Amino acid sequence: MWKFTIRRAVSAVVTIFLIASLTFLLMNIIPGSPFNSEKGLPPQVIEALKAKYGLDKPLFEQYVTYMKNVAKFDFGPTIKYKGRTVNEIIADKFPISAKVGVLSLGLALAIGIPLGSLAALNHEKLGDRLIMLFTTFGIAVPGFVIGTLLLITFGVIYPILPTFGLDSWKNYIMPSIALSLYPTCYITRLTRSSMLDVISQDYIRTAKAKGLNKFIVIGKHALKNSILPVVTYVGPLTAYVLTGGFVVEKIFTIPGLGKFFIDSINARDYPMIMGTTIFLASFIIIMNFVVDVLYPLIDPRIKIK
Repeated sequence: MWKFTIRRAVSAVVTIFLIASLTFLLMNIIPGSPFNSEKGLPPQVIEALKAKYGLDKPLFEQYVTYMKNVAKFDFGPTIKYKGRTVNEIIADKFPISAKVGVLSLGLALAIGIPLGSLAALNHEKLGDRLIMLFTTFGIAVPGFVIGTLLLITFGVIYPILPTFGLDSWKNYIMPSIALSLYPTCYITRLTRSSMLDVISQDYIRTAKAKGLNKFIVIGKHALKNSILPVVTYVGPLTAYVLTGGFVVEKIFTIPGLGKFFIDSINARDYPMIMGTTIFLASFIIIMNFVVDVLYPLIDPRIKIK
């Protein structure tokens, strides 16, 4: 177990290093600078700004300096938001995105797993076909379309829900639905596919032949052994929803981390782009590691060597 943990930790550090290096390289390959959008600035002022943020130095020197700061978990000051650091913005805005993300994740799991199990138990029947129709719609339609439809329906035609901000619990309803629809449908399909495979196994038929209650057979044996693909998906899904759907945040005017990430790309705010990219990548890697550790707890047949 310890050897596995160390190997995964080393692998995670290397992966983050490669992501940071690639992001840094791609940002500097693209023509332009963060100060091109500033209208009417004389060349002397632009050069002074570059010197302030260390952008006047050779590329390799910038890279080495930045990676040293990252090793100390210091992402530096932002260019767009004067007087603020990337660390402050992440610490301030990530919890906002995480609130919507936790609700969306809970909604996706609470609906997706039972719905997938129900579809598998009614294979090729009307209920199964209706559920598959719903999941096909949910996977095919982008989140921003769902968000727009919700805004028009419950914010304009039937104005019963607030359309922006997070001032009350009602503000969380539409963003959570819009953000959770795709993962709900995907989890439903994963659960259904895995459940169909499990309920056809010999040990399930044996349990039924012994006269065990149907709910015990499904809940204790079938569902437990069919949940592994869902757990695999929940790792990256958690990282995605906890950091917020960027488009969903934009539609509902949620002041989360996604808004700042998009704005930093438009403004070519190098420190903000780098900091949020590394933060999101690290979150995904951590969640995948947690999933790997949970495997043997869910299925004792899996051994970590």
